[in-house]
Amino acid sequence: MCVRAQGQEVQSQDATSKDAQRTANESKGLPPRTAPAEYQAQAQAGAVTIAAEFVGHSVPTPDGTYTAEDFVVVEVGLFGSPQARTKLSNRDFSLRINGRKMPLPSQPYELAFKSLKDPEWEPPSNGDTKGKTNFGTGGGNAGSTPAPVVHMPIELRRAMEQRVQRATMLEGDRALPQAGLLFFEYRGKTQGIRSLELIYTGSAGNAILALQP
Repeated sequence: MCVRAQGQEVQSQDATSKDAQRTANESKGLPPRTAPAEYQAQAQAGAVTIAAEFVGHSVPTPDGTYTAEDFVVVEVGLFGSPQARTKLSNRDFSLRINGRKMPLPSQPYELAFKSLKDPEWEPPSNGDTKGKTNFGTGGGNAGSTPAPVVHMPIELRRAMEQRVQRATMLEGDRALPQAGLLFFEYRGKTQGIRSLELIYTGSAGNAILALQP
């Protein structure tokens, strides 16, 4: 009887641990705004309300705002009735810019890491950034040594990437509301964007949201 009781206790602890882990996993991601009306645009896809806002080359996270010059970003929120769930995937979304026939597919967030920058980070000063003047012998021409390229320390870059990862839209079967960032490869300046349409084709249905450039 003692062995049986211990076994039941272990099973109960395992179930509790799994429930806690599931809750923790679902609580990650960018916190959704209070209501769909707090985003630029809203549309209905079946029983799910999709809301979105275009943020350009900015990458907003709860811990800071970064930039990605090779990508533009859309912040998306999905809302439903209490206890509602839906399957999410970044492949459900695409972005039509300036009425182009072929919209841009949403890309995995990892691809944006290469162009990810922190506007508030400044490389340490190494004295004269213009370089030192070298005089050659025997009539050589004067020149200047270019300043060395200083990269962000690896621990700071890793922390920045982790923050962006946590702000990305989660995938899989998720409880609503959910929110997160979507990345679309676009190297042009946002000033040249005249029209934007976020296209959703997923498990909840279909929707098109007209965003503000």
